[in-house]
Amino acid sequence: MKSFDRLIALFLLLAAAAFAAVNLAFRFTASASGRQHMVDVNRVVRYIEENGTVPDAADYPAVTGIYTAADGDIYSSDSEYVIREVGGTLYRIEYRESADNSRLILTVNAALAAFVLTAAGILLYVRRNIIKPFNGISSLPQELAKGTLTAPLKENKSRFFGRFIWGLDMLRESLEKSRRTELELQREKKTMIMSLSHDIKTPLSAIKLYAKALSKGIYRDTDKQVEVAESINAKADEIESLVGEIMRSGSDDIMDFEVSVRECYLSEVIGRICAYYRDSLPPDVFTADSFIDCMISADPDRLVEVLQNIVGNAVKYGDGRMICLSFSDEEDCRLITVANSGCTLPDSELAHIFDSFWRGSNSGSKAGNGLGLYICRRLMNLMGGEVYAATADGEMRVTVVCPKC
Repeated sequence: MKSFDRLIALFLLLAAAAFAAVNLAFRFTASASGRQHMVDVNRVVRYIEENGTVPDAADYPAVTGIYTAADGDIYSSDSEYVIREVGGTLYRIEYRESADNSRLILTVNAALAAFVLTAAGILLYVRRNIIKPFNGISSLPQELAKGTLTAPLKENKSRFFGRFIWGLDMLRESLEKSRRTELELQREKKTMIMSLSHDIKTPLSAIKLYAKALSKGIYRDTDKQVEVAESINAKADEIESLVGEIMRSGSDDIMDFEVSVRECYLSEVIGRICAYYRDSLPPDVFTADSFIDCMISADPDRLVEVLQNIVGNAVKYGDGRMICLSFSDEEDCRLITVANSGCTLPDSELAHIFDSFWRGSNSGSKAGNGLGLYICRRLMNLMGGEVYAATADGEMRVTVVCPKC
């Protein structure tokens, strides 16, 4: 804000300097023009002295005529003139003074003033409607990152930042919702662990008692030993069931996905994907086949997210030589396939790539959390579609299935 104020002050100083320079230039020009007719008169006199003849008045810009007594009353003229005696002869040298340029000066000054006022008005408008509001919200992203903004943001009707404020408020609500969901998951996780720990403790204690009794030979009867063994097996099955419950809980949805399915054109989605990656990837690497546009049933924003995840994986795990979007039809669905070269994923791992937190052996030291393709499948299922993968000829091909309308 202060920097912009200094910029305005600098502009005003430069404008004042421009005013002063222009007016000084006009004053200097007027002064020089005011002496021009005397210069020309002296030149005429010098010519007559040197040549003894009368020169042509047209050769001198400020001189309009040169006359002697032979031409009539030497003192009678409607023009401005001076009388000079040269060689005993009187000469009337008529001249014109430079035109009054006060109107020109006024016009130029008025134009400069209009320009300065217009520019100052624009700067003040920018200060009031852009710089000042932006300065007021510049700390909001930092506050959001800290989690200190819990109250809704005030609505702003500014044509420049109204939508930005609305987007920040949506981000705030999303972060608050994610934070509440995370806390609830943590609470449920602790409750589940405590409950399962208690449930496992009972059959485990029974197994330990049976094992101790068998080790001490308390059960000598064969039938009783068989009965104890069956009890141990039953308790083990019970523990196995509880462990399975833990595994099922771990594989449940860990995220809350919201989709808004509607009818949209395929080109609406593909256009956004191509616009993004054609700017960030070389044109000989990222290509998209031509396709016939059609209406599909999907959430366009979520479908863009799915394709961005898939293309992002192609960039990360491919060899960077080829990433291609191709299109096909199957029954009432439109298929979008993202293929990339340089696939090193073993076929044996292909069935697990859509599992949560699973990462393939080809991930190496590349950053990731194993959720990208899991999120893709969840989103496509919620939109009534599907996604699957295949490998062939050193290429990874991930296909998104979108229902047609």
